Amino acid sequence: MTTPDSHARTTATPTATPIDREVDAVVIGSGPNGLVAANLLADAGWQVLVLEEQPRIGGAVASDGDVHEGYIHDTFSSFYPLAVASPTIRALGLEQHGLRWTSAPAAFGSPFASGDWALVHPDRDATADSLDKLCPGDGDAWLRMCRDWDAIGEQVIAALLTPFPPVRAGAAALARLPRVGGLDFVREMIAPMREVADRRFRGEAARMLLAANSAHADISMDGVGSTVMGWLLAMIGQDLGYPVPVGGAGAFASSMARRLESAGGRIVTDCRVTRVVVDAGRAVAVRTGAGEEVRVRQAVVADVSAPALYADLLAERDVPARIRRHLERFTWDYATIKVDWALSAPVPWATAPVLAPGTVHVAETIDELAVQGTQIAAGLVPSDPFLIVGQMAAADPTRAPADAESLWAYTHLPHDVRGDAGPDAISGRWDHDENERMADRMQMRIEKYAPGLSDRILSRRVLGPREMQARDANLVNGALNGGTANLHQQLVLRPVPGLGRAETPIKGLYLGSASAHPGGGVHGACGSNAARAALGHARLRRLVGAPRRVMDELRSGR
Repeated sequence: MTTPDSHARTTATPTATPIDREVDAVVIGSGPNGLVAANLLADAGWQVLVLEEQPRIGGAVASDGDVHEGYIHDTFSSFYPLAVASPTIRALGLEQHGLRWTSAPAAFGSPFASGDWALVHPDRDATADSLDKLCPGDGDAWLRMCRDWDAIGEQVIAALLTPFPPVRAGAAALARLPRVGGLDFVREMIAPMREVADRRFRGEAARMLLAANSAHADISMDGVGSTVMGWLLAMIGQDLGYPVPVGGAGAFASSMARRLESAGGRIVTDCRVTRVVVDAGRAVAVRTGAGEEVRVRQAVVADVSAPALYADLLAERDVPARIRRHLERFTWDYATIKVDWALSAPVPWATAPVLAPGTVHVAETIDELAVQGTQIAAGLVPSDPFLIVGQMAAADPTRAPADAESLWAYTHLPHDVRGDAGPDAISGRWDHDENERMADRMQMRIEKYAPGLSDRILSRRVLGPREMQARDANLVNGALNGGTANLHQQLVLRPVPGLGRAETPIKGLYLGSASAHPGGGVHGACGSNAARAALGHARLRRLVGAPRRVMDELRSGR
């Protein structure tokens, strides 16, 4: 069976073919950030080599047909609201390289035991009408939020995704602030989600449309900064939907690979980089697990986690002591377990929504979300896990046979398990038995709203924290965002205090993964920021070196 992921494998060169011995830039890792960085460097005329340790490209943007014949499941990420909103991704023009987007009838929604649904319809007025039917007044409140988005949303996205400090984008956002309430808007964005949802809305349906999106990150509902992510994802969903690539997430990665190759870049898979070679404070080469060395004339961009770069790829002598000290306090975002199902028919929701949402959030109140956060913070496996569910065939019919469904769900977990808040005595070994018991818990959680789900299951695959990391080394225990989204590890504090940009203390070496600002999500900004920093420094070296070259030529009499 041909899948997007199998195509992704064919767009890269296996290590049996000799790799280049010297290039302008090496990009370590072919995740979305790595591929964005490679494309931008190739666009500038650089000779670019991407080295990927897995047999396939894409990092956390991948899909396969392994769950059941005739079904395509995305291995990690599936919905890409940040990608379609990202100026970086849009500018790549991936549609010219085979990428096609499609969307479910509704972007996202939440079912309730009462049989009601909170849904984001394609039309904001329809969303508002549906919310007003559940709680009068919430529709108008939703539309007020949409108007704020119209006034400042584009500027906020630009400010969040550009290198810190976002001088130009920040100035544009500041100019728009009076239209949305000035500093009151700023305060709301950094306020706890519970406070904002309660102030904005009277009913649980509207509150959950906002709060469940905040729960994609690892910030408590009562934590500072938890509102901005929920507002951003909810409003992008209302404005642009939650698009998916036709044929699977692997098609997204493949389009970036094809674009890179058309610009002269090269990708080699099954090739693990084991060392970034540093000489006189500059990255000059990378060394592979096979003992090959590739020299770099300009830069190395590392689409790897910050701990992997500073603790594994660099020799200890090359890492400043302050970086090593700060890395001891590096905080990961939540661990993750993901379950994939091949269903013989659509999900049998007890009450069918008026429009099928691609993303379903399984939780009914902010209190439920807060309890999960408290349990994870205490090291406990959640008793009633908040689930993010994907109905992929509802969004893209190519993912499953006719009238069937390619379903998945994931939930968050603690990295260090101290106990189980549920009844199954899960200890954190995350072996086959514990993965299956947690998957049963998640399945029962969905079945509460979709009785008879089990009768439609043809196959099930469970990717526990260990399996997630084995398939993508950046996803340590399934951590999806390259490190916590909490404020103590954001902006100038990401990945450690004093950095906040793609540059590292080693000249010519740039961190281009989600561990760098602005963090997790498939938006390409981390890779873009790294590439632009590398290009900027190269231009600066040429400018600084020009007078010296002129003087040398004068001295030589040329």
